[in-house]
Amino acid sequence: ENNMKFNYKLHRLCGASYGTPAATGSGVLSSSSKGSNIVFTSDGNSLLSPVGNRIQVLDLLHHSCRTLPFEARSNIRRIALCPHDDRILIVIDVNNYALMVNFHRGVVLHRFKFKKPVREIKFCPDGSKFAVSAGKHVQVWLTPGVRREFAPMVLHKTYTGLVADVTTLDWSSDSSVLLAGGKDCQARVWTVDTVKDYEPWMFIGHKKPVVGVHFEDRNRNTDRNHFFAGNGNTGSTLAGKLVARLYTVSEDGVIVTRECRQEEEEKNSDDGGNPGLENLGNDAVDFFSGGSGVTPSVRALTKSDKNTTDQAHAIVKARWGNTSRHYFNDNSSTKTVVSTAYSSEHSLLVVGFSTGLFGLYELPSVSNIHTLSLSHSTIGTVSINPSADWLAFGCPKTQQLLIWEWRSETYILKQSGHAYGMRCVSYSPDGIVVATGGEDGTVKLWNSQSGFCYVTLPKSHTAAVTAVEFANPTVVLSASLDGTVRAHDLHRYRNFKTYTSDIPCQFLSMAVDKSGEIVCAGSTEPFRVCVWSVQTGKLTDILTGHMGPIAGLAFHPIRGTLASASWDGSVKVWDLYKRDGNSAPETFENGADVVCVAFRPDGNQLCSGTIRGLLRFWNVEDGSLICEIDGQKDIKGGRKINDRMTADNNASSRYFTSIAYSADGTCLLAGGNSKYVCIYEISQQILLKKFQISFNRSLDGVLDELHSKNLTDGGPMDDEADSADEIDNAPHLPGARRADDGSRRSRVEVLTMQVAFSPTGREWSAVSGEGLHVYSLDEDMIFDPLALTEAVTPSAVHKNLKSGKFGAALLMSLHLNEFGLVKAVIEDTPYESIANVVRSIGHEHISQLIQFLSKCMEDSPHLEYYLQWCLELLQSHGLFMEKNRGKYLRSFRALFRVVQSRFVDLKSICNDNKYSLEFLEQQANLLLS
Repeated sequence: ENNMKFNYKLHRLCGASYGTPAATGSGVLSSSSKGSNIVFTSDGNSLLSPVGNRIQVLDLLHHSCRTLPFEARSNIRRIALCPHDDRILIVIDVNNYALMVNFHRGVVLHRFKFKKPVREIKFCPDGSKFAVSAGKHVQVWLTPGVRREFAPMVLHKTYTGLVADVTTLDWSSDSSVLLAGGKDCQARVWTVDTVKDYEPWMFIGHKKPVVGVHFEDRNRNTDRNHFFAGNGNTGSTLAGKLVARLYTVSEDGVIVTRECRQEEEEKNSDDGGNPGLENLGNDAVDFFSGGSGVTPSVRALTKSDKNTTDQAHAIVKARWGNTSRHYFNDNSSTKTVVSTAYSSEHSLLVVGFSTGLFGLYELPSVSNIHTLSLSHSTIGTVSINPSADWLAFGCPKTQQLLIWEWRSETYILKQSGHAYGMRCVSYSPDGIVVATGGEDGTVKLWNSQSGFCYVTLPKSHTAAVTAVEFANPTVVLSASLDGTVRAHDLHRYRNFKTYTSDIPCQFLSMAVDKSGEIVCAGSTEPFRVCVWSVQTGKLTDILTGHMGPIAGLAFHPIRGTLASASWDGSVKVWDLYKRDGNSAPETFENGADVVCVAFRPDGNQLCSGTIRGLLRFWNVEDGSLICEIDGQKDIKGGRKINDRMTADNNASSRYFTSIAYSADGTCLLAGGNSKYVCIYEISQQILLKKFQISFNRSLDGVLDELHSKNLTDGGPMDDEADSADEIDNAPHLPGARRADDGSRRSRVEVLTMQVAFSPTGREWSAVSGEGLHVYSLDEDMIFDPLALTEAVTPSAVHKNLKSGKFGAALLMSLHLNEFGLVKAVIEDTPYESIANVVRSIGHEHISQLIQFLSKCMEDSPHLEYYLQWCLELLQSHGLFMEKNRGKYLRSFRALFRVVQSRFVDLKSICNDNKYSLEFLEQQANLLLS
């Protein structure tokens, strides 16, 4: 049963939409570092955005977000999606390890390592090959099939000739020509298959590294020819027929248009036999190089038609020339071009600058359609969706993801995480809203169903937020190191009350009582707990008696008692309502610094966690110790890069810093300064399940053993120190001998700051350096084998339905526990017999039935029908459920949440159409009378 109950899987990663988490205060990304790229799916409705070593899929039509169920080995640098059918996704991380993934199913098909740094990857338009930049070479690989193969990666060819690292690639529209540019300020054109007499052409003329190279769509070239006088000449010195056009953009904001022209041959050639020989030679080369050449017989038939040659054969013996050169910048030395994207179908070029500006240009005229400042930091990557309506931008430094619709000039989506990371989390009482507090002093609200942040509360704290709590569904309280507790109202999103203490102090912990009337906060120095009235904002009480910082506070779920945990090794339980001068708090001694405390949901048990890794469970009534769980062995693990001892001997990662009870109070979720989160069964004192938060090797503390070849005399070398795009060449300080400006990089550590269970019990979440990991149950196919006999089969269920035995059918389907089957039975039951069917259900199946009802009702049009089910359930089993609250609370909350959300939808529709409804009613009465 318990194993089924903890079949949690990572559902999504909230709190991060793009980019990699940066260690506090270190500008890890240099100004030239691009971050990873973002990609639209071929229908243009979803966006793939890498976050650390995972990929978020943002569905822009349904406004939801999911995380693909695999992880790369370390932070992702590049992703590419196969065109047309989105079947294959290739993911490359900063250490050049690649994953090949079946995108629709989220399954990793193959892992592979590229030998040289890959800075760019691009599928060709027909999807048969993909090109990667391998150092200063370009490699073209054949796209593998979806079936598992022993060696799916087949190299087609390597293209050379550039002198420095390749940073940008493009394909011609018919996939026969390849173009690449790099840090040596030049670009080069190759044919993908060997073509007779073709010599690769080099484009020079830029003073700074090339950032973008783009081929124009071939069909557009021929359409455009009639715009210009005569043979489509646009001011270049070349004469002849236009066969190709491309654009190169460099870092200093220069865009050059290059054209390729084929000179007309003299018609009266002396010997007529030559063209035939030429063709034969071409065919032979094509045949042996595996090219796309047409067989001779076909060639003879189509000889009259000039357009059958592909782009590769068209540019043989043709001449390239520069036709125009435009400048984006107004000569500013600070504004450099960082990223470009081109939609060849619509001839639109998007350019992202290092100042957070972007420009949209139409080519070939390079006329500016639109310029806008989006961010304070570099726009590291841009992308255009296939219909060219939406532009997506990623800013790696601030981890912002923006999607802009340029025609209507509106944001489709605007998301950014907490700067420097998230610190604390709290679920609203109905489980729909999640509030998080960050190291940057902001509070954000997330919708737990869509995974998006829908509001960032106006910044009021001046230091990190250490705790957030909901006082009631519309008020969020946040405590901070700046010495204030602030109350925010969720209707107007403003800070309406601020609670401060008489002596300035830093608040480490906070708790609010069940009625939402009293808020308490514990401080570091002086060691005391302040108590305020939420309504009046007055400091009503100060609880002293601890000898160390107060690390955790928890209110009794039913009574007005408060538990406070402190580094002095004790947990004190105060009765806030009965306090007169002489009543001392009850003290539970723990023998080591206490860092976390929690009450069981029914209030009869208290758990405290110490730095020795012990979890102690106390009986609240008589103060006796019920049991202990030693979790040191379960949570330890992970060696950080600067650790001078092995993972086994490291004490810092061997205790829990945050604990939370499950909704029914039988299990405890615990997380700490390591990569694991543990779930314990309390009565048996056993570890049920251990989750590893991340497998990302770019984080510190993921590996248990470091590679000894990286340990030098001066300390460990960092694998990834040079994995950013470019090492930032810091300017020399005047008079300084060394070029080092003293900036250091530190890696983000893997740890959980806080764990929390959703009130519905369907999900729990953990705050880590990467964001908020939400784990949820996927319990469609858990069946109940206890009462299963051979007679219980899906066909027997249908048989009972046919013969009108609805109660028996429902019981059988609940035993089989398959969602589709239960839904069919529920919806086939006639309205009149609902009451009888509900009464025939035994107590052991109630919570299951409620879960199924809430799942069916989410998207069902039969509202009144399902409400009747709810009503009958409450009428016949309500008293029993009230007596055993703990058991049914979680499923009941899930049902309540659905009913409430359906009510809100309906209410707004009815309010908007009140008069129309009245009018229809009167018309009907008139007709009837």
